[in-house]
Amino acid sequence: MIEIIENHESDKDRNRQVHMANERTFLAWIRTSIGIMAFGFVVEKFALFLKQMSVFMEKSTTGNTLPPSQGYSAFVGIFLVGLGTLLVLLAFVRYRKIERQIDSYTYEASSMLNIILTASILAVGIFLVAYLIRSI
Repeated sequence: MIEIIENHESDKDRNRQVHMANERTFLAWIRTSIGIMAFGFVVEKFALFLKQMSVFMEKSTTGNTLPPSQGYSAFVGIFLVGLGTLLVLLAFVRYRKIERQIDSYTYEASSMLNIILTASILAVGIFLVAYLIRSI
C-alpha cells in the first residue's frame, strides 16, 4: 500500500515538472514575441525619425522641402510587430495543446511554430540584407 502511494506521488511530481517545463517554454516564446514586436516598433519609429530628419535637412539647406524618400522600413516594422503578435497567439495554442497532451500522456512533438518563426525571420533577414546592399 505504501509503495502505491509513493509511486502515485512520484508520477504526480514528474507530471508537475513536465507542466512547469511546458510553461517555461511558453514564457520563452512570449519573450521572443515581445522582442520581435519591440524590434519592429524600433524599426518603424526609426524610419519615421529618418524621414523627419531628411525633411529638416532639406529644408535647412535649400529652403524648400522635398518629399522624403519612400523606404520599406515602415513595412518591415509593421510586419515584425504583426509577426510578434501572431507568435504570441501560436505560442498560447501550442502551450494549451501540449498541456492537454501531457495530462493524457499522449505527447507528440510538433515543430510548426519553430518552422514559422524560422521562415519568417529568415525572410526578414534576407529582405533587410538585400535592402541594405541596394542602399549602398
